[in-house]
Amino acid sequence: MGVVRTDESRRAEIEEFRRMLLFCSGVLVKVRTEQESSHPQVIIAGNANEYAVDQKLVCVTSGVSFLGIAIVKQLLIRGYAVRIIVDNEEDIDRLGEIQVSDETEGSSSITNNNRIGVVVANFSKRESLMKAFDGCCAVMHTAAFIDPSGLSGYSKSMAEIEAKAAENVVEACAATSSVRNYVLTSSLLTCIWRDTNNSSLSSIVDHSSWSDESFCTSKKLWYALGKLKAERASWRVAKEKGLKLTTICSGLITGPRYFCANPTSTIAYLKGGQDMYEHGLLATVDVKKLAEAHVKVYEEMNKTGGGRYVCFDKVVRSADEVQRLEQDTGVQINTNSHDGVFRFELSNRKLDRLMSQVHRCRSVC
Repeated sequence: MGVVRTDESRRAEIEEFRRMLLFCSGVLVKVRTEQESSHPQVIIAGNANEYAVDQKLVCVTSGVSFLGIAIVKQLLIRGYAVRIIVDNEEDIDRLGEIQVSDETEGSSSITNNNRIGVVVANFSKRESLMKAFDGCCAVMHTAAFIDPSGLSGYSKSMAEIEAKAAENVVEACAATSSVRNYVLTSSLLTCIWRDTNNSSLSSIVDHSSWSDESFCTSKKLWYALGKLKAERASWRVAKEKGLKLTTICSGLITGPRYFCANPTSTIAYLKGGQDMYEHGLLATVDVKKLAEAHVKVYEEMNKTGGGRYVCFDKVVRSADEVQRLEQDTGVQINTNSHDGVFRFELSNRKLDRLMSQVHRCRSVC
């Protein structure tokens, strides 16, 4: 089981990962497959020194995805080492061919202290995930599961697959002694889908709001249902096992080349886009801001931070903005019947307060 992507999107992700390595300079990997030792070796390209697992090491699932790459870059900038989980050997082979050095033209001042390891793991096998997480002090789960044969790239069965994979990840985190914190990339869709005929609903939609599972099912909002079931399962297991969990409920991800590289997830997110717009609930977030939010909430978990965070930087509230989104995504969102009155207001105040604090780098996890 894994993230199902087209060859074109996979090549785009690998190329973006290559550019990120050139930017960060001087990092790459020796990889471990499931058949090898249970203790991954992570080695800098061209250097035989093994990376010590007792240093601050964060695991990012689907780390060569559009969001994963952005998170990896933010972690490296802040001095973390990163272990990336991929779901197939093909990505490993392509990544293994990348060689970079400190002398790379245009590289940043980041040095060989920034290290990346890549591990193949199976999201359907808890033991595989535990081996991949071993030695990491935190896990960031960003994987999204897309079925190219399903409606809008996401079928009803995928919701169950997504929830089960998320449950496996959180169970593996709880069972891995080195893992102290877990950050799950959820979706704003887990907050907004409810029966609007219910007059008792608050006009403010924020981190305390939850979508209704039966409503998502009745409207065939499978992508929303998958994210909702995955987040619910994660909170249930985390509470049972005593694992510290934070979830980030993200708006539609935007950024350079995103819609070209990730058409299925974009289409799946925008199913019901007209209703989202008409109720003031259609929001987007730039991938860099979302990646920064992941690192910031993770670091705050070591103090008092935690729980759910809503993350967006723009709410689409005009026909012109809808038109631009349609042009970017190729998804039509009918606004002809809208009267310009929005019943709900999205709030990300909790995250804004956190992000506005002066960033302080931490030396320990």
